[in-house]
Amino acid sequence: MGVRGLKRTSTQDPVWRDEFSAQSATERYVTRRQFSKFLVLTSLGMFVGNLWILVRSWFAAKPSFTPQPVSTAAEIPVGGVKLFSYPTPDDPCILIRRSTDTFVAYSQKCTHLSCAVYYAREQNRLECPCHEGYFSIEDGSVLQGPPPRPLPRVTLKREGNDILATGVEI
Repeated sequence: MGVRGLKRTSTQDPVWRDEFSAQSATERYVTRRQFSKFLVLTSLGMFVGNLWILVRSWFAAKPSFTPQPVSTAAEIPVGGVKLFSYPTPDDPCILIRRSTDTFVAYSQKCTHLSCAVYYAREQNRLECPCHEGYFSIEDGSVLQGPPPRPLPRVTLKREGNDILATGVEI
């Protein structure tokens, strides 16, 4: 017997006839062998992909945190905000002046889906408008919503009237 109950006419039939059905009624059924092959190959592909991500993260260049001027103290009023980028131009940050001598800065990307957070002065918190995520001004911790972790804090250093960004605490 040959393909799906059909009698083989010669021994010279190509091998592909065993893999593909000649009858359209049986085409919609998946054999256990086909299903198992699909699962094994998909699992192998996912394993190799995760291995590749792991190896890339081991050898990825760590960002260098060189001190970068952000603002001057006179430039921002108490309760005011300044947007800047640190450590690269692709990393938006937000600087908030809480009091006369207190400045805090955080990454402006929400830790949920990277929406831009903004400062809500009346509520004294950082808010993500995408999914109502709220962050504390004091330490960047999550107050409410779906964000899984706090905002990365930008470490600041004050030299006279200048405010410098010196690093990022994750």
